[in-house]
Amino acid sequence: MSVTELVVIRHGESAGNAAAAEANAAGAEVISVDRRDADVSLSPLGLQQARALGTALRPLVIGEPRTIVWSSPYARARETATAALGEELAGAILLDERLRDRELGVLDLLTTRGVRNRFPLEAERRRWLGKFYHRPPGGESWADVVLRLRAFLHDIDAVTADRAVLVGHDAVVLLVRYICERLTEQEVLGIQADDPVRNGSITRLARRPGGGWALTDYNNVEHLRQHGVGVTEHRGEVDDHAR
Repeated sequence: MSVTELVVIRHGESAGNAAAAEANAAGAEVISVDRRDADVSLSPLGLQQARALGTALRPLVIGEPRTIVWSSPYARARETATAALGEELAGAILLDERLRDRELGVLDLLTTRGVRNRFPLEAERRRWLGKFYHRPPGGESWADVVLRLRAFLHDIDAVTADRAVLVGHDAVVLLVRYICERLTEQEVLGIQADDPVRNGSITRLARRPGGGWALTDYNNVEHLRQHGVGVTEHRGEVDDHAR
């Protein structure tokens, strides 16, 4: 049986998100994070967001139809899924590296100012190629992330479930939409610019009876507001460095 609904979630605010916001506000070139990207944990606010997310997520997993939960293996996504579902359901979370965040290569931990000052030719190359196709040395373009997500989405149809929950990153949310809705480069970048993915938000897509997918909900954070938890999106001038 093919999956008929996708629920795609961005992790709660991470310590890296908070550090990037501080660095950009201070005009710094480097984001102060003391660990590799895969090990960046949730901030205290991010943990609150993840727990509030549980009020919307747990009913989907416990009830019908049958739901399977996948998560990016990165700490901030795993912690979000675990905090939302609770310890008794955490063992059911499946990890898949294809849901990881976009890799930034030599630009990792640099703010927009840092990229411009330390890698001016790379900043110009990015401006020329555009965000979707620019691949920093040692990193990935958005198009590279699309390739691994296409493979993942193909594989989930081999499982016996009606609903798939994916806990990942802002680029994952946007690019799942890009694939499923058959968006153009300009359309997905326009969504990112006008309505960037919020931490702890829920996006849903339903499979049409005749084929293809339809968006039924995007960037929903009502569960955070109901619990009085702060809503964050962490969009910088160059959002790719937000972690």
